[in-house]
Amino acid sequence: MTAATESQPAPLVAELPTSTKKRPNTAHLKAVPETRELRDRVRAAAFELGKKIDRARPLTKPVLQEMAEAMLRHLEMPEAYLGFAMVAISNEFWREQVSSIDFKRRLLLLPHCLKNAEGCPADYDEFGLDCKKCGACSVADFKVKAEELGYKVLVSEGTPIVLKIIVSGHVDAIVGVACLNVLEKAIDKILLAGIPCVAAPLLSSNCRSTSVDDDWVSELIDLRTAPPEQKTKSYVHLMRAAHQLCEEPQLSVLAPRQRGAKNGSRPADPLTVHENIAYDWMAQGGKRSRPFITLAAYDAMKGAPGTLSADGAVLPESVRRVALAIEAFHKASLVHDDIEDDDTFRYGHETLHRQYGVSTAINVGDYLIGLGYRLVARDRKELGGDCAADILNRMSEAHLKLSEGQGAELLWRDAAEKSLTALDALKIYALKTAPAFEAALYSGLRLAGPADAYEKQVTDFSKNLGVAFQILNDLKDWEGDSDNKMVAGQDVLAGRPTLLLALALEASGPNERQQLLDLLKVPSSEFRVSSSNPELGTRNPELGTRNPELIGRARQLFRRADVFDKAEKLIDKFRAKAEAIADEIQPSELRELLYYLVDNVLDRQPAAEAPSVGLPLVLLTP
Repeated sequence: MTAATESQPAPLVAELPTSTKKRPNTAHLKAVPETRELRDRVRAAAFELGKKIDRARPLTKPVLQEMAEAMLRHLEMPEAYLGFAMVAISNEFWREQVSSIDFKRRLLLLPHCLKNAEGCPADYDEFGLDCKKCGACSVADFKVKAEELGYKVLVSEGTPIVLKIIVSGHVDAIVGVACLNVLEKAIDKILLAGIPCVAAPLLSSNCRSTSVDDDWVSELIDLRTAPPEQKTKSYVHLMRAAHQLCEEPQLSVLAPRQRGAKNGSRPADPLTVHENIAYDWMAQGGKRSRPFITLAAYDAMKGAPGTLSADGAVLPESVRRVALAIEAFHKASLVHDDIEDDDTFRYGHETLHRQYGVSTAINVGDYLIGLGYRLVARDRKELGGDCAADILNRMSEAHLKLSEGQGAELLWRDAAEKSLTALDALKIYALKTAPAFEAALYSGLRLAGPADAYEKQVTDFSKNLGVAFQILNDLKDWEGDSDNKMVAGQDVLAGRPTLLLALALEASGPNERQQLLDLLKVPSSEFRVSSSNPELGTRNPELGTRNPELIGRARQLFRRADVFDKAEKLIDKFRAKAEAIADEIQPSELRELLYYLVDNVLDRQPAAEAPSVGLPLVLLTP
């Protein structure tokens, strides 16, 4: 029995909630209704509720939670089913839009834990489980059905490949199967990014013994209707546009190579080799959130047509070229920052100076700075002299502030005196991080017309967002990630003036304070130990890892000073300030974009806890 035909009464909701500021945690409310009858009651109620939802407004997690809570109260069902109810309502919100998308533009995501645990003949390749059609489990049944309709199918333990598939433009909708643990973590980003998505929750979170309502999955796979009259806004189209800027053929169209097109083998000409290194670095990974901000701000000031469809976004070459310039500056700063910190990894690969040497890497960074300024200056006729000058002025100011912030950090790191207050750290953060957000946002607004009225708002919003992001980045340093920070706790052991360190120094007694100062004096060579033991956390045994004993000591001192909780509260403080500025912004399309940036840039889910299966997390964190 499907949700459309279930006879149970649906809740009567007179008015849907509109709150967006509440940020609930539903991690403990993920019980699946024990019987099929109960699950069908929830689905039927969600189906009726879905008829009342205004799909012109993006659905947020706080609003979704409030609707689910009201629905469960009407059904007289326990709050423990909240996660399940939220998935059911979200399905109804997106049902029509998923149904209207061609099967060939849909992705079916299946978790590996649905496979037959005993004797499964399938192997994993880079895209996930290479499923054999042996009939031993339902994975093959779902896969065959979906592929016959034209779906792309992914049976995977990880989600990074999913993000690439979505943003690269290969699919426009997702049908997923996952446990509620995964869905709870993913739902924020799915909703925020506006990806049409429906899902069937697994009946348990036991990764070795689970099941799903097979007919529910089949129903979702088979959804098909005419396009809905009303479409929900989505930033996916603009995200894709930002990614395409840095990929061929757009990269060479917007920034024509001076030494000729790249071919399959590296030419002997050193000028061409150097250019290719720079262009290859531009095309390297990253979220590309800064050019997205520029494109999305421009689009918002034009009425946000790009949030409704890819065809709706009108992004002239001159606009895209400015967005590409923003990314060129960012990529240049990463090259120089990696050299100054002697970082080993970037985007999961060796940093540029590790590959080509420090001198070449410095020069490539300088080249990209010049490329960025040229991209803006060459379009001064199309943009207008005043517009080009305003954008170049804002970019140059950002460049100077970034250099000041980085310079202050380097001078502190190399100084004998290591006194550091929280205010000192916050000043460095405001200089290092906020200017990039400010330049990207201002450029998008200025490209759309005069931006004098937004001067202070852009500066203040970017400052608060940038500082909050940097504090969040400090916290994530203690978790590590799979791209740039292979092990946790590098910042304090590298002698960086982080806010966490400043808070610890201010709150610690004389003995603990001296221990922290002693850690900062340990030569970096002593942080490297043999990493033949994989538990030490690096993926490359030849590069070694940070000494776990030193990391443990630093973590213990930080915890004694309660710096992690204090940092969390500061993130909330700066986030609230950014949101308060957004509250006053007009037009509404720009205000919605600023809320979106706050939610994405300040995503709180630790990298180490990213879900291993199921729906993708669309991360815009710079």
